[in-house]
This record gives sequence, structure tokens and C-alpha cells, in this order.
Amino acid sequence: MSTAAATSENDNRAIVRRLIEEVYNQGNLAVADELYSMDAVRHDPATPDLGRGPEFAKQIATRYRRAFPDLRLTIADMIAEGDKVATRWASTGTHQGELEGIAPTGKNFTLSGISITRFANGKIVEEWANWDALGMMKQLGIIRQ
Repeated sequence: MSTAAATSENDNRAIVRRLIEEVYNQGNLAVADELYSMDAVRHDPATPDLGRGPEFAKQIATRYRRAFPDLRLTIADMIAEGDKVATRWASTGTHQGELEGIAPTGKNFTLSGISITRFANGKIVEEWANWDALGMMKQLGIIRQ
């Protein structure tokens, strides 16, 4: 592997870390403008299509941080190869605000997920996310076990 590729993979890892820490954990939505290309797309069967570019990331972070003000994502594993970074992560929070029309339950959740992020020219251009939305709904008491 060339030094340029290794540096690019390290840069891509750092971008994903910033996304998780600054956008999702801290709610600093302006950072999304730095990290995403204007035509970036997200593929997530558990989240509605919110358009392209940094705006979808801002909307997702806003929705979940509003519903779970103590939202915390942690990285369990991260693998970078070429233009992609695969991240296995965990998330916790307390349902204290409305979520997609669902009134706050006051219950906690813990879930895991995997995201694959593709980069071009130092920006996120595509994301695939798969996470345990059903498990979260069960933990919140929204769906019976």
C-alpha cells in the first residue's frame, strides 16, 4: 500500500470520527458542511430519505438529538480500505423528546449498528447504515416484545 493511500485512509477515518463526535454527540451541525459533499447520499432502511448533501446529516442529527438529548455514539471498530470506511458503533440515549410522532417514554436504549462511508476528494459522498431500530423500539416500549 502506498503512503498516499494510507494517509487518505487515515484522513477518512478522522472524518468519520469527527462526524460521530462533533455532529452526533455534540450536535455541532455546522461541521456537516465541512464533511459532506453537496450531492452526498445516505442509504438507511430505518430512516426516511432526507435529501442530499450535508442537510440530510443535519436533519438526522437534529431528529435524534431532539428525541434523545443525551445521545451518545461510540466507535467499537473502524476499518478503512481505499475510499471506504466501515464503522461498527454503539449508541445509547434516553427518550426525552418526540421521535417521529412518538411521545417521550423516558426509557433508555442501547443499540449497535454498522455504517460504511465512501469518500471522494476528502468529503463524504455516500453512506450505508444498518442499525437495530427494532431493538430500540422494543427497549422504548413502543413495540411489544
